[in-house]
Amino acid sequence: MDRDQILRDHLTRLLGWRDAHLDFTAAVDGVPPALRDRVPERLPYSPWQLVEHLRITQHDILDFCRNPDYAELRWPDDYWPSVSAPPSEQAWEESIGGFHHDLGALRAIAADRTIDLLAEIPHGSGQTYLRELLLVADHNAYHMGQLVAVRRLLGDWNGKP
Repeated sequence: MDRDQILRDHLTRLLGWRDAHLDFTAAVDGVPPALRDRVPERLPYSPWQLVEHLRITQHDILDFCRNPDYAELRWPDDYWPSVSAPPSEQAWEESIGGFHHDLGALRAIAADRTIDLLAEIPHGSGQTYLRELLLVADHNAYHMGQLVAVRRLLGDWNGKP
């Protein structure tokens, strides 16, 4: 196997987790509707806010990678939901589904040998595809860890660390 394929395989695994961290499915599995809007004492966010922030940010990075007409979101307003509760059960499910969909698209970018991972994104300001994929993996790991901590503080963690 050539070095390019080895790198792509590592990136797709990193984006899918399960080596050093739990994956998104495990982090969100079984969060009771009654706790999705709860904000633990001395923390600024609820499970909903973390889930939706993960989805929004990941989607934004994906959009940046493939949309020549990409428009930058405003930080922090466009990246965090302003309310602690999902508007509906459907919104919760759509956020989780959107996260999975976009993660699949990012993993496809990592695996696509027609994309030079070290090339600068044409409409960017020096960012490479590799940088953006690593940024997603790092960002997701950080906030999934926070989601597990929030669930533990709310007395809702039965999973493995």
